[in-house]
Amino acid sequence: MAEQQIIALKNAVARNPLVRLVAPVNVAFGADEQIAVYGPNGAGKSLLIDMLTGKSPLREGRVVYDFRPSASTSVYENIRYIAFRDTYGSADINYYYQQRWNAHDQDEAPTVRQQLGEVRDEAYRHRLFTLLGIESLLDKKIILLSSGELRKFQLAKALLARPRVLILDNPYIGLDAGSRGLLTGLLERIVSMSSLQLVLVTSMPDDVPPFVTHVVPVDACVVGRKLTRTEWEKGLAHRRDENRAWEQALRETLCGKIGGLPCVDSALSTPSEVVRMKGVTIRYGTRVILQNLDWMVMRGEKWALTGANGSGKSTLLSLVCADNPQSYACDIHLFGRKRGTGESVWDIKRRIGYVSPEMHRAYLKNLPTIEIVASGLHDSIGLYHRLKTEDAAICEWWMDIFGIASLRDKPFLQLSSGEQRLALLARAFVKDPELLILDEPLHGLDVDNRCRVRNVIDVFCRRPDKTLVMVTHYANELPPCIMRTKVLAKAE
Repeated sequence: MAEQQIIALKNAVARNPLVRLVAPVNVAFGADEQIAVYGPNGAGKSLLIDMLTGKSPLREGRVVYDFRPSASTSVYENIRYIAFRDTYGSADINYYYQQRWNAHDQDEAPTVRQQLGEVRDEAYRHRLFTLLGIESLLDKKIILLSSGELRKFQLAKALLARPRVLILDNPYIGLDAGSRGLLTGLLERIVSMSSLQLVLVTSMPDDVPPFVTHVVPVDACVVGRKLTRTEWEKGLAHRRDENRAWEQALRETLCGKIGGLPCVDSALSTPSEVVRMKGVTIRYGTRVILQNLDWMVMRGEKWALTGANGSGKSTLLSLVCADNPQSYACDIHLFGRKRGTGESVWDIKRRIGYVSPEMHRAYLKNLPTIEIVASGLHDSIGLYHRLKTEDAAICEWWMDIFGIASLRDKPFLQLSSGEQRLALLARAFVKDPELLILDEPLHGLDVDNRCRVRNVIDVFCRRPDKTLVMVTHYANELPPCIMRTKVLAKAE
């Protein structure tokens, strides 16, 4: 008897010529296989998933489904897709940049219970909620969930529909080491307890969990032959050897370009004290995020800001970047001046280059990518000034540094998530800021782009008087220039 193929694409070509892979797709997922779709940023992974799920209609070929033992033949009922594009899930039109920090809008946000809705099968609900450990979250506002809690909620919502196939795009993004381990164990248990087939989409080899049996490589908009895990791992080992020489050449190029940028006269730059916080406490209702925090950042220092999911790292950075209205009630000095003593938000922002998951989520502007980069010159979400020739040249220079020069005129929302992150990084650097605030800057990037961005950060910050605060849950993402570490613990 032939092996059951749950999904099979046969000589498939997408109808839309603007979002089409360069070769017909022939790939099948066996019923007993757990699949990873792996490839670099912009390779075409999302296009493949759209073809698998029927979101992208076909001009040629066909897609065949066999969802047994499910009683339904409906694609809608049997496939669930979750894209973890940033810490708080995919964007929607009701989200705005500072929403997370505004208590009034948090009050209006729905709870986990409201979003999950009623469940008719009480026995299944109890078994699933117990497995996910989600009972304690049911009355919590969605917008206040930590990254790990959000994963549990989104998994619960998808699994309540009892799909035959669950597709997870970047499921580990934004999770600390402990939460990544818990998620892997959770997914393994879910697979072992049911006939569910998982398809994980990722650009990072370390994010392919042990229970994955087969890998579908996607590169340069070509879907390769499905590989066993052993075959795929052998290919990775060969690629690592090649990357060492590539990184060395990249580093030398970046040192020559970024190292040649003009330096700001120290006498005209920021005061020696960049950030000073004393006894800072942030709370929303009865929930304390930061408690009695003291912190000092001096000009030229490079800090790593670490801590478990939910420890308040992003909240702390929102205070530095003048995005959190509670900063006016706290003892906070920025660039030598106390908050609330007459300085404007823009006086602060013009000195800071900033990128974060919240910023990425808020960017719903489908402008040419160069205009997104240029908005960093004016600290705006969109570009509200005509792009000057000299500004365009600066933007193109930084886009080349981040390897996205060819995306100059491509609409931002047509970029892959990783390409969007590179554009927002170029936006953060484009005004040559005194202070870089980078909250998970390598989110969603593939191996080569992580290497590139890490080196860009390091070379840039070795210039005189550049100050850095960087958040990451991966120690190997930190650039060598890091001098000090601030560890946050969850408030009691």
